[in-house]
Amino acid sequence: MKPLKRPRVLLLLALTAVLIIGIGIGVTAALVGRSAGPSGDSAGPARTATPEPTADEAPPAPAPTATAPPVQPVPDCPDANVLVSTAAELSDALTEPEPGTVIQLADGVYEGEFVATGDGTPEQPIMLCGTRESVLDGGAIDGGYVLHLDDASHWVLKGFTVQNGQKGVMADGTTNSVIADLRVQQIGDEAIHLRAFSTDNQVTGNEISDTGLRREKFGEGIYIGTAESNWCDISNCEPDMSDRNVISGNSISGTTAESVDIKEGTSSGRLVGNTFDGSAIVEDGADSWVDVKGNAWIIEGNTGKNSPLDGYQTHEILDGWGTDNVFRNNTANVNGDGFGYSLTPARDNVVECNNTASNAAEGLSNESCARS
Repeated sequence: MKPLKRPRVLLLLALTAVLIIGIGIGVTAALVGRSAGPSGDSAGPARTATPEPTADEAPPAPAPTATAPPVQPVPDCPDANVLVSTAAELSDALTEPEPGTVIQLADGVYEGEFVATGDGTPEQPIMLCGTRESVLDGGAIDGGYVLHLDDASHWVLKGFTVQNGQKGVMADGTTNSVIADLRVQQIGDEAIHLRAFSTDNQVTGNEISDTGLRREKFGEGIYIGTAESNWCDISNCEPDMSDRNVISGNSISGTTAESVDIKEGTSSGRLVGNTFDGSAIVEDGADSWVDVKGNAWIIEGNTGKNSPLDGYQTHEILDGWGTDNVFRNNTANVNGDGFGYSLTPARDNVVECNNTASNAAEGLSNESCARS
């Protein structure tokens, strides 16, 4: 057989080198890339733990760009001026009551879906009060909203139980109102949802469990705002600026998705002093207790345990969102494969060094912490 001519040999060697380089690049990309999470968010940067600096080495944490409102005391229920004991009486009482109206639920089961409308005042809020034995029951986990605050202001909901609806408590266009000390359970999708420019509200001291019974991926405990894909349905194709809401002191467990989901379009809220147990989170639902996609939220003094991946996450769903959030004095007992605090991407989010993480396979955070 005749030997190959020299130009042909050189050509074969060059092609072989190109092939080897191409294979190397493909393998490297496969190792570095990170698949999208259950929410369908785009892939973030590689999950590489950043060595945790000492307190002296860490840079100072910048002040948030907006000030989140403080937690306010929840008013006690005064003597009632409206007593109800049937579903029909309750429906009537919730329709445009006068400022200062105090509606007292007798113990018992109120079957149906209820809508609250009307405006109180700062000095005379409208109050709906009951005990754990006062039960609003929607009748089916694939129905509507058990209790709907619809363009209401200065309301206080306190003390009773909400169960068996597709959604538990829905607030649309609701301002300066309080949802406190409720038990919300056995819900088809999310338990409590503030949306459609619901601002300056407080959700505090509620017991939330057993959500996502209809659709696991929609089984959040508390949901703030609206996903960008639904802005044209809910907020006239603009960001749903459900801003300055305070979520405090809630106990959330048995959710198939996040304990708290904070959507793009929301700003300047406070998530403080809550407890999360993610034991029931499913792969199609979520991979953290808290997902922050809004801006300038303060996430402080919360305690979580048992997550399939990370404890707390940020995401950038749209350019300009998912930034300027501060994580402070939180505890993460992850018992999972990820970080205590995963910033994807980091943007101008801050994880202060006073946060802790245990049983997190990848460590405290993918970014260096900042001293407070």
